[in-house]
Amino acid sequence: MVRKQGMKRSMARFDIVGQLGSLRRYARSLTRDSADAEDLVHDALVRAYERRGTFRSGGNPRAWLLAILHNIFIDRMRSRRSEAARIEQAGRLAEQNMPASQDHSVRLSQVREAFLSLPEEQRAALHLVAIEGLSYAEAADVSGVPLGTLMSRIGRARAALREMEQGAPARGKNHLRIVGGES
Repeated sequence: MVRKQGMKRSMARFDIVGQLGSLRRYARSLTRDSADAEDLVHDALVRAYERRGTFRSGGNPRAWLLAILHNIFIDRMRSRRSEAARIEQAGRLAEQNMPASQDHSVRLSQVREAFLSLPEEQRAALHLVAIEGLSYAEAADVSGVPLGTLMSRIGRARAALREMEQGAPARGKNHLRIVGGES
């Protein structure tokens, strides 16, 4: 009976259902492919379960799980560097649009394309802070880099996106031209 209660307390501490959305979003941002992202999340959850004893009591479980996911991704990238396959996967991801107006869909596609074109380190840093809402310190821990390095990566990512934005057609302007017919 005592053992069963101990297991229940241990499992409650590692109830990660609420973290699945964050894990999937971050994995998809890193891998640019939904199937690879699901594999990455699965492997991260298995590793987290195996190493649940390393979780610091009072720590942030989301940051801990995201760090595990990030480390597994880095391990995979070191073992297989197939940039061409990832670019192809990014193209497939960019084609998946949420139903919206044509202008919104085009704009969303442009933003997604710009984000995915960022270097991997910048994209991961910006994702953790801007999309997952982690603090700079938490994102630095997840990425395994010093705080200053993370802040530099985010600054460079934002500057690159700003530069891409200034080169893109302005919002509200008709950037599609009418072909044929009366003008």
